[in-house]
Amino acid sequence: MRDEVSGWRKLETRAKDVIGLAEMAIAENDAHLEETLRQDLAALDADVSRQEVDLLFANPYADNPALVSIHAGAGGTDSQDWAEMLLRMYLRWAERNKMPAEIIDESPGEEAGYKSVTIRISGKRAFGWLRAERGVHRLVRLSPYDQAHRRHTSFALVEVIPEIEDDSDIEIRPEDLKVDVYRSSGAGGQHVNKTSSAVRMTHLPTGIIVTCQNERSQIKNRELALKVLRSRLVALREQQRSEQRQELKGAHQSNEWGSQIRSYVLHPYTLVKDHRTGLEVGNVQAVLDGDLDNFMEAFLRLDAGREGQAA
Repeated sequence: MRDEVSGWRKLETRAKDVIGLAEMAIAENDAHLEETLRQDLAALDADVSRQEVDLLFANPYADNPALVSIHAGAGGTDSQDWAEMLLRMYLRWAERNKMPAEIIDESPGEEAGYKSVTIRISGKRAFGWLRAERGVHRLVRLSPYDQAHRRHTSFALVEVIPEIEDDSDIEIRPEDLKVDVYRSSGAGGQHVNKTSSAVRMTHLPTGIIVTCQNERSQIKNRELALKVLRSRLVALREQQRSEQRQELKGAHQSNEWGSQIRSYVLHPYTLVKDHRTGLEVGNVQAVLDGDLDNFMEAFLRLDAGREGQAA
């Protein structure tokens, strides 16, 4: 807590310095001081905004690693290619923010892209940031897979859950699990395809299925699958609790998990629009290269405002 308190105290000291400088500029009617004041005030305002962002991470799992699953929607190869574009976007975002990222499961498309792919991203506030990405992402472009080069609309669902190391409230009994092993189909060289190292784990009471195939060892894939399963069970529990709270309030809440949250338009104009916050950006390529912080922050501020109103 000391570092956090220290950060706010330093901002308080800087604010007092700016006030003192402002009083001096007024007293002396000094234009040079006014320009310095504007620069100092702008820098202080930017730093305060960055510090305020930390207050948005009230979620108890904000600091946990995030498990990001991308599922291609209807639309065949175009949607599978869109899933791969989203994968690249999140990997680039993780790289920009110096967060380790790894693919833990993948189901390649027939011609290109992915039917589904899951990545694990760890680092400071990983889940806290990435939870802003849950929902359906829509792409509009001239299809490179259409011989007539017509405009296509593709969809992909992004699921984000926190990785849970252990939760005493979640009991996974061995008799509730069905575990199958098979040969991996993803990257990894000849060794991957020669051994049955991939693991498919089914939780019989809930029907949740988890697959992990990107570790060479079956034991490691099994351990990772169990960790992902635990995380999905915690997410299911939180979802059920949220639905119960809404029922008690008598209010209807839209299903954010499956709603269209953002559109990426490459033709006939270029625009990325977040439908929850209204934020629009014209530089689509920058966004696809991982420049997502503005969208994430806007959602977190909106979400914090909603929770404040609910409280």
